[in-house]
Amino acid sequence: MSDANENRRQVLYWRLLARLFESEEQPALESASVAVVNDLGLPPALLDPGVSLDNLVQRFPELDGAFDGLLENADDDPEQQVRRAALVSKLLLNVFQTGTGNVSATQLADWQKDARCLMQALGMGPGNGQGDGEGAGAGRGGWSTTPGGAQGGGGPGRGLGEGRGFELSGELAELEAELVARMHLREVLADPRLAKRLSPSMSLIEQLLRDKSNLSGVALANAKALIRRFVDEVAQVLRTQVEKTSVGTIDRSVPPKRVFRNLDIDRTIWKNLTNWSPEDERLYVDRLFYKHTVRRTTPAKLIVVVDQSGSMVDAMVNCTILASIFAGLPRVDVHLIAYDTRALDLTPWVHDPFEVLLRTTLGGGTDGTAAMALARPKITDPRNTVLVWISDFYDERSLITDFEAVHRSGAKFIPVGSVNSSGRASVDPWYRQKLKDLGTPVISGHIRKLVFELKNFLA
Repeated sequence: MSDANENRRQVLYWRLLARLFESEEQPALESASVAVVNDLGLPPALLDPGVSLDNLVQRFPELDGAFDGLLENADDDPEQQVRRAALVSKLLLNVFQTGTGNVSATQLADWQKDARCLMQALGMGPGNGQGDGEGAGAGRGGWSTTPGGAQGGGGPGRGLGEGRGFELSGELAELEAELVARMHLREVLADPRLAKRLSPSMSLIEQLLRDKSNLSGVALANAKALIRRFVDEVAQVLRTQVEKTSVGTIDRSVPPKRVFRNLDIDRTIWKNLTNWSPEDERLYVDRLFYKHTVRRTTPAKLIVVVDQSGSMVDAMVNCTILASIFAGLPRVDVHLIAYDTRALDLTPWVHDPFEVLLRTTLGGGTDGTAAMALARPKITDPRNTVLVWISDFYDERSLITDFEAVHRSGAKFIPVGSVNSSGRASVDPWYRQKLKDLGTPVISGHIRKLVFELKNFLA
């Protein structure tokens, strides 16, 4: 690259850093950047952080698709590298320079679109990298829950390691939470026109769940509609992971039903190979073999205990939805318990996660012994029971005795430290070591890890 092109790139990146870390503009860098953009034939609006990427492309259609995969592949052409620097600067500035003061519904929606564009530029959008739909809680944001989001966010893209992908997801979730906190959310919800501009995400749902007792009338109706949309989006993603789960082992003591749909073609051919006629070039079948399809009818019991304290919002939302999906499977008896300093048996509403979330109260302290008092009596057939305990485990030390008793009883015990899209979790180190020593290490990371464990138990 020539010195001139390298200098132009440096100007654009120094301006980016200056705008990210200093609230005031640097006139020299601004004027030099305008000159570079003009030389490239790009619109000056590219330098305006107040213009969303969506609006920029609408005003300048020639930029359509310019940001897709932008951060995946470098170009050797010096002129294109300078152009790429201008586009990257715009993308990063729009996402990470969020300003101060109040945030409107339109500003939040624009930021969410820009953040999704950043994910796509890194190859973390739909159809890229690990965009397999295995996200949860991601809603439309893709970085907020999971999995991954509905678009497959949460999984790292090509050229981006899994740890770095989760780290970026966490940063975006924190930025979004900050923007939501700066909104006059009650006023926005009271205006149906503004409420329609809100895209449901984990950060927004957290605020709605915390503030639902202060909402009424139109604002409450709009809040419920957003929660319902988010629940439906996450459930759609999680259902694709769970729907192939086969519940119950094959009961080979029951003879297979001799019908065509149960015909084991591969075994039938293999067992009759001795009847092959080279002269006729035909296989003569004198015996048919059928597949066993009857499964054992003993229902599996799934008990999900969720810490609903303020630090476990992602877990509360994701696991409530996951429990409802497993409750819809045949021969799975699902129970759901939520707790903070008190415990609440939500089993009657386990099929409707929307109703469950409306009945929860986020925040407060943590007392797992209250939840254990409700969970232990439900373990009537330990060998056929799995207890999933989701918490950060900053709790009474005496609770470890109950965990040990459940494990010794023969029940499957799965402690979970986080089930969010970012994979971030803060688990009490004391409990982490104790549970590891018990042979039941804490699961932390993407919710698909929990789905995998449950599918193995239920299969």
